[in-house]
Amino acid sequence: MRVNMIKKRKHLGLTQEEVAKKVGIARTTYTNIELGDKNPSLAVALKIKKVLKTEDDDIFLISNVPEGNDNQSA
Repeated sequence: MRVNMIKKRKHLGLTQEEVAKKVGIARTTYTNIELGDKNPSLAVALKIKKVLKTEDDDIFLISNVPEGNDNQSA
């Protein structure tokens, strides 16, 4: 799940439908992007960033790393 994306959208008071419409994609496509089930094209990603009023690329990072997997070497 792309938590940063969801936080930004909710902070702006936008629904998934509203963001999808502004970006020019189906709501189901946007939902799948938010859930991390689909990666947006570069063009769509740039439109989402504009709608969400952010320059941060980390809004697209998926935060579903299992507990205990901190990717640090011992």
